[in-house]
Amino acid sequence: MATENKNPQVAVVMGSDSDMPVMESCINQLRDFGLTPTVRVISAHRTPAAADEFAANAAKNGIKVIIAAAGMAAHLAGSIAGRTELPVIGVPMQASTGPCGLDALLSTVQMPPGVPVASMAIGKAGAKNAAIFATQILALSDEAVAAKLSDFRQAQTQKVLDKDAALQK
Repeated sequence: MATENKNPQVAVVMGSDSDMPVMESCINQLRDFGLTPTVRVISAHRTPAAADEFAANAAKNGIKVIIAAAGMAAHLAGSIAGRTELPVIGVPMQASTGPCGLDALLSTVQMPPGVPVASMAIGKAGAKNAAIFATQILALSDEAVAAKLSDFRQAQTQKVLDKDAALQK
């Protein structure tokens, strides 16, 4: 599952297509910021050569940030981080069985020194935050992206203020 994109900047990689329902919130958030991510399904365990090739060529293909989502052993983000100098954001996923995603969280966050992965929360909240964090990274060098991020933050603040004001009536 790959999407063609002439100006990718962000790649969203999932260990399985079963991760797509959760990662759609990430993809949609990126699109809301005007970014069109490259979306791939690559398994660190079932397709290790594809994972290696993707990581080795991501920068050459215009990618600036990689978001990697996986469940269970969740080695995708770490294996990609070990093969690229690009920032990698890990999203641990809850598997249909097992310890509620804690296995994936620990696999994502427990990286050795020198191979960092920016780890998000388990599941949908982590997926959305991964998109926002990737956008923050890109906003450092892109004023248009920075403006969209600022608008998002202001709208988010206004929603809370509006809800609070409604409670005060």
